[in-house]
Amino acid sequence: MNDPKAPPKYESIALRVLWMLVFALVWQVAQLLLGALVVVQLVYRLIYGAPNLGLMNFGDSLSQFLAQIGRFGCFHTEQKPWPFADWPAPRAPEGEAAHSVPPTPHPVRDEEPKL
Repeated sequence: MNDPKAPPKYESIALRVLWMLVFALVWQVAQLLLGALVVVQLVYRLIYGAPNLGLMNFGDSLSQFLAQIGRFGCFHTEQKPWPFADWPAPRAPEGEAAHSVPPTPHPVRDEEPKL
């Protein structure tokens, strides 16, 4: 019947509320970080003519993380967001192409030193 040693299927509501408060604070910090990232990406776009791929990928992952917090807070899922789950992987960009910097060629080295 009921095994007293089996872990409960769902956390207690008090523990859930505690996690929701912690993630609400994390939400506030992540929201500020995403806002700063948007401004930096805009400045980068104005200077270089295209967005930065690294910022695009991090912004997408961060926005998915915020969505995970929202789903957990709304009882849509029992899965806690990062660090209890994997950090969200960025998706392929759907907007304009990212700014690409070609790698600099390495100079060919002679095997013998020149005198």
